[in-house]
Amino acid sequence: MSINAKAAPVSFRNVTKVYGKDVVAVDSINLEIEAGKLVTLLGPSGCGKTTTLRMIAGLEIATEGAIYIGDQDVTLLPATDRDVSMVFQSYALFPHMSVIENVSYGLTFSGFDKSETLNRAHQGLDLVGLKGYSDRLPSELSGGQQQRVAVARALVLEPQVLLFDEPLSNLDAKLRRQVREDIRDIQQSLGLTVVYVTHDQEEALAVSDEIVVMRNAAIAQVGPPRELYDAPADRFVADFIGEANIIPCEITDVQGDMAQIQVGDLHHQLPARGLTVGPANLAVRPTRFKLGAEQGIGMTVTKATYVGSRMEYTLEASFGAVFAISENVDTPWVAGDEITVGLDRIGPVLLPAD
Repeated sequence: MSINAKAAPVSFRNVTKVYGKDVVAVDSINLEIEAGKLVTLLGPSGCGKTTTLRMIAGLEIATEGAIYIGDQDVTLLPATDRDVSMVFQSYALFPHMSVIENVSYGLTFSGFDKSETLNRAHQGLDLVGLKGYSDRLPSELSGGQQQRVAVARALVLEPQVLLFDEPLSNLDAKLRRQVREDIRDIQQSLGLTVVYVTHDQEEALAVSDEIVVMRNAAIAQVGPPRELYDAPADRFVADFIGEANIIPCEITDVQGDMAQIQVGDLHHQLPARGLTVGPANLAVRPTRFKLGAEQGIGMTVTKATYVGSRMEYTLEASFGAVFAISENVDTPWVAGDEITVGLDRIGPVLLPAD
C-alpha cells in the first residue's frame, strides 16, 4: 500500500479536555497516529474515545495540550479550517437530495467548477461500489448503501485525515461485516489516514493497523491487534479485547523469561512478562482451554449451549466460573458432567495480581 500524498500523521501532546469545572473527558493523553494507517479508538462508553475524535475534527477544542495534523498545530483551529472529513454514526445525509447531490455537497464549497464537482462525485460513488445510484434518494437505499454514500461524500474531499464515529452501529451483523471490509479496502487502496471510533472489539480487530484502548479518559494500551489480543498489558485490556477468563494463579519459579505457574493441580509454563515469584493472574481466552485433558483442573459443566459451529460452556471451578468454547459439536458435554480442563501451550497470558 502506498501512502496518499495528502495523508497526514496526527499527534496528541499532553492533551486534556475538561467539561465544566471538573468533568475530565480526556486526561493528558499522548498519541502518535502514522500517515496512511487506520487507527481505532476502542473502549467502553464514557472512556473519552469520541471526545478524542471530535478534537481531531475541531468539533471540540482541547483544554490543555496541543494537537498536530502533519506539521500544523490545529489545537485552536475551527473545524472549517482543518483538512479533515468525518463520517457520522447517523450518516447525516440530506433526505431531499439525490445521492450525487449528497456526495457533491462539500465539493461545492471547495472552489471546483460544476463539471469537476460532478466528475469527482461520480468517482467517489465508483470507489464505494455505488455506480448507477446517483439519481436515487437516500430513502431508496439500504442502510449499508446509505453508509457508503456518507463515506463517498467524505472521500471526495480528499482530506488529510478521515474520521469515522461508530460508522457501523446502525447496521445488522452481516452488513456490518461487509461494510467494515469495504472501509478497510478503500483505506488501504487509497493510502488514507483514518481514525475510527468503535466500542465493538471484533470490529476493531478486523479493520485496524493499530488499536488505542481507552479507559477512564486515558490510554490503557496501544498496539497492533494481535499484540493487544495476545499480550494485553492488564486485566482491563485482556477482558476488553476479545474475551478473557481471569484466573488467580501462583508463580512458583522464574527462569530467565519463563515462569512456572500453578492453578490448583495444574502446572504450566509460559512467558513471565517481567513478573516474579508470587501471586498473579492468568488471562485465558475461551478457545485456549483443553477440555477433557488428561491432566488439569477439575471443573463441572454448569451450562452447555450449541451455537451452530461450536459449543459454548460455562464451567465451575474452585476459583469460580469460566467460559470456554469448543469446536466439538458432535460429542458435547452436558450440564453436570465433571471434566478435566488443561491449557493450550500458547495463548494464556500472565498478568499482575489485583
